[in-house]
Amino acid sequence: MGTFFEKMITLLTSAVAFGTVVMYGSLGEILTEKSGHLNLGVPGIMYMGGIGGLLGSFFYEMYAPSPDPAVCLLIAIMAALACSVLGGLIYSFLTVTLRANQNVTGLTLTIFGSGLANFFGGSLNKLAGGVGQISVAVTSGAVRSTQPLTDKLVLALSSSGSGFVRALGSVMDVLDRLVFSYGFMVYLALVIAVLMSLFMNRTSKGLNLRAVGEDPATADAAGINVTRYKYLSTCIGAAISGLGGLYYVMDYTKGTWANDGSIEALGWLAVALVIFATWKPLRSIWGAYLFGALYWLYNYIPGLSRSSQEIFKMLPYVVTIVVLITVSLRHKREDQPPTSLGISYFREDR
Repeated sequence: MGTFFEKMITLLTSAVAFGTVVMYGSLGEILTEKSGHLNLGVPGIMYMGGIGGLLGSFFYEMYAPSPDPAVCLLIAIMAALACSVLGGLIYSFLTVTLRANQNVTGLTLTIFGSGLANFFGGSLNKLAGGVGQISVAVTSGAVRSTQPLTDKLVLALSSSGSGFVRALGSVMDVLDRLVFSYGFMVYLALVIAVLMSLFMNRTSKGLNLRAVGEDPATADAAGINVTRYKYLSTCIGAAISGLGGLYYVMDYTKGTWANDGSIEALGWLAVALVIFATWKPLRSIWGAYLFGALYWLYNYIPGLSRSSQEIFKMLPYVVTIVVLITVSLRHKREDQPPTSLGISYFREDR
């Protein structure tokens, strides 16, 4: 029983770490899609955010005699945001200003972002002396740094002679591992999700954004600058998605770069999570953690063959398809995508 309980705790902590990567990508795409733009370039933008942060921190740590963790963190975040916003600007310029097809542009951006990132990632590996030799230990350590709030208290309770007190110490130890054992970017994703929900539902700017996504012609007639909202939502959404790539590189893989397509797979999972969450930021929180648990569940089931493991990795996508079918059958307006999603707006057609 104890072993099973320990496995469940490990699964939950793994689900949170894995789900955070997907959550960032999903939150960024939700913000973009609320403006009526379908950006399938999320995987490419996550790639750009990851490699941007890695490049910035690598060169700083290489040339600084004694790298400061706060400066490392600042450089990594700013570089990741700059690269991912650049991806958002490229997409916005092509789809908003030049009115290019959104699906084709997004897919092209994914190919561009992955190719660009893997090119620089491969070059960085060679510069560092080989795969796995990239040294950004200070930055990665700053991103992964945890501040357990109950360590000393748990130790004191566990060493007590009272059975009840020892049990309380065990409960607090579990709580500590499930809630306080992550780097700051895990909690930042939760804050972004809550703030985004409040923005969309409680502020005039957020309601304007939703109006642009539902009916840009009506919003334009009401005096809302449709182009500005589309540009800002796409670029800010790209910045949030790029943080997912940074988190994956610095926290999830501990400051390494591998050309194995993992970020691209997570990017597509983030797009699937948008549908699963029915375009609601708060739903993406538990949806991301559910995806993480389903994805890694095979590690905790003994005797599975490799083919069976791949089936378990399909589960998040299968769940998304089930949700999509259910939402389509129920016809609840609040669970539907923005009406103008994927449709370019031509002001002359009003």
